[in-house]
Amino acid sequence: MTGLGPVAWPPAPIKTERLVLRESEAKDRAAFIELFASPEVRTYLGGSRPREELERAVPEVPGRRPGLFVIDLDGAMIGTVSLDRRDAERPGHVRPDAGETELGYMFLPKAWGCGYAAEACAAALDWFADTLPSEPVVLCTQTANDRSVRLAAKLGFAEVERFEEFGAEQWFGVWSSVTPSA
Repeated sequence: MTGLGPVAWPPAPIKTERLVLRESEAKDRAAFIELFASPEVRTYLGGSRPREELERAVPEVPGRRPGLFVIDLDGAMIGTVSLDRRDAERPGHVRPDAGETELGYMFLPKAWGCGYAAEACAAALDWFADTLPSEPVVLCTQTANDRSVRLAAKLGFAEVERFEEFGAEQWFGVWSSVTPSA
């Protein structure tokens, strides 16, 4: 399992007002390739990969792993949201054992600016809170990615620190479903 511990995977599809978060299917392959080949999508994620390389490397049913949801709008994939264990070797942790789950997301440019990221990420966080109550979730993004930093704040992530990684300043925050007692 990709860091979600004893969670049964895949869960039933999660429905929001406009979206469905579901396990990947063969029909999603072209959208996966587009996500990884897109210079716009990959601006803050290490850059795009050559489409020819992706056509050879991406399996028939891509992204089929615990922790990864396809975001479906009207029967078509528009992005992904993932919940994975953050690598213990990377900077940015809120636990001494570095056992945090990290929220990640990518959307096709045609889906930008419509509120889909906030809707999908909020649904994934709600599912996570119901599945693993009291577990924190972290998010790391380049400070230059204004949209991602704003989304983190909208979702309720609190900034913990900033640090240099991958040659750029990173914003690192934490989210918890636990309400502090007064």
